Amino acid sequence: MSQRINYNQLSPELAHGLMEMSKQLGKSEISQTLRDLVNIRASQINGCAFCLDMHVKEARIHGERDLRVYHVPVWRESSLFSAQEKAALEWTEAVTKLTEHGISDEIYNRVKENFSDKQLSDLTMAIGLINQWNRLSIAFRAVPGSADKFFGLDKAGLN
Repeated sequence: MSQRINYNQLSPELAHGLMEMSKQLGKSEISQTLRDLVNIRASQINGCAFCLDMHVKEARIHGERDLRVYHVPVWRESSLFSAQEKAALEWTEAVTKLTEHGISDEIYNRVKENFSDKQLSDLTMAIGLINQWNRLSIAFRAVPGSADKFFGLDKAGLN
């Protein structure tokens, strides 16, 4: 597989805007651990190999345990995640896989028990952002691992 076009080079101002949003999310009330889990789960759902590769490596660099990463697809059955992490993963799935009926009050209320309004807003921004990155990477066939040196992901020791 080869990359179709380099959207970072062709639309640098827009790509920079997305990168800036990523930086701002780093200052949000959503922990790095939650952002890593959200990025991994959304990328799995969307089938984005580039982003999944990137975010698994980032999670390892941030100190995430391998077993928890392996359990992300089965988070409902896993005892390795806190109630807040499970709520974030449920919200990630609901926001990523929007249905014609939207998101039910039942899911919203269950997730809301674990987050303030500000945290839920920030979390939803993070989910929206990873979904945008997934769509760009899938549409233009970004090659997994191709940006490792640029992002310092070679430090994860997973190549």
